[in-house]
Amino acid sequence: MESFSLILAIVVVTALAFDFTNGFHDTANAMATTISTGALKPKIAVTMSAVLNLAGAFLSVEVANTISKGLVDETGIRPEVIFAALVGAILWNLLTWLVGLPSSSSHALMGGLVGATVASAGFGAVHGGVLVTKVLLPAVAAPVVAGLASYLATRLSYGIGGTGDNEATRKGYRVGQIASAGLVSLAHGTNDAQKTMGIITLALIAGGSLAPGANPPTWVILSAGLAIALGTYIGGWRIIRTMGKGLTDLEPRQGFAAQTGAATAILASSHLGFSLSTTHVVSGSVMGAGLGRKGGVVRWSTATRMAVAWVLTLPAAALVGAGAEAVTGLGDGGTAAVAVFLVAASAAIWKISRREVVDHTNVIEETGEPAGVVTAAIAAVTPPPAGPVADSRTAPAAEKLTTGDLTATIPAPAAEPAPAAPPAATV
Repeated sequence: MESFSLILAIVVVTALAFDFTNGFHDTANAMATTISTGALKPKIAVTMSAVLNLAGAFLSVEVANTISKGLVDETGIRPEVIFAALVGAILWNLLTWLVGLPSSSSHALMGGLVGATVASAGFGAVHGGVLVTKVLLPAVAAPVVAGLASYLATRLSYGIGGTGDNEATRKGYRVGQIASAGLVSLAHGTNDAQKTMGIITLALIAGGSLAPGANPPTWVILSAGLAIALGTYIGGWRIIRTMGKGLTDLEPRQGFAAQTGAATAILASSHLGFSLSTTHVVSGSVMGAGLGRKGGVVRWSTATRMAVAWVLTLPAAALVGAGAEAVTGLGDGGTAAVAVFLVAASAAIWKISRREVVDHTNVIEETGEPAGVVTAAIAAVTPPPAGPVADSRTAPAAEKLTTGDLTATIPAPAAEPAPAAPPAATV
């Protein structure tokens, strides 16, 4: 290593901070369904996921190379640009975590990097072909493919095994779900930890500490793996609640189908070097599995909010990254101002989150998601359950009949008026 300036050290620390937020933001991808179906206790689940995230970080560097070598022109990037990009990604991650929306950490990073690069060197410094083929197209295709695969797997599961849900069946699928959740965690480490490796490697190249085209050094791989593992262990409980209970209700066999489909898609994309959003993949898988069971439903109001967050992630992070780059361009004072703003904004978001604490003790409580318009309309016209009918001739006034939770008050019939007296006879 030739040199390691102060700004480069700040960039590396900030990148690891982003990796930490990526870990707790995306814990839900691997463990939300496992926790919601009761296959694993919450703390055990996040511990297992953290260990496997660390292991997955050492399996490949293809995604890291996509970021450090392919997305932007590495020869025209300054370390301050990388710092600005990370500011946009971190703030977007924290905001979506605060409201419990599983947005894409990957796209937040990509958006921040693109915005900061454009603000610094213009649109020509962004490789549009790589952005489209390895970021945008997978973002659209991944949730659709994973959702269809999970839907078909769920239908096949119920078709072969029937609708029986005895204890032996549930236990078998829970064991399979634990294994598939571990596979998702391993895949997440393989894909998402590499994004931080790529951004640190790009910063080292921009700062002159690595030659252009170099692969991530071992210390970069290890530090990125540890940061994402620690964030995963902390647990992003708000997003776990949304993914596990707020989107749909899953049985163990549905959870197994969703996680297996997601893990397959993520591992395949990592091998091909696609900077895939694990959030998009897992969300699509969960919705597909939810629809695959007869009578299963997806809470489309939650799904719509998630989709809006997905669409906004790239441009929102890009705008913040571009703004941060404009300030860092003023010199060391500007960089210090951006750093102070990042710390202050992060502290404010954490303070707001303490107003309603979500942790491992209440993560599987119902979310209170309101029923949709169609569901409410069906409930309004559904006839009441059958129950005993009182004989109006013998029931006392205001007699109450109760059937289950239905209580009705049946008033006594109105008394018939007495017949009028016949007119007096006339002699």
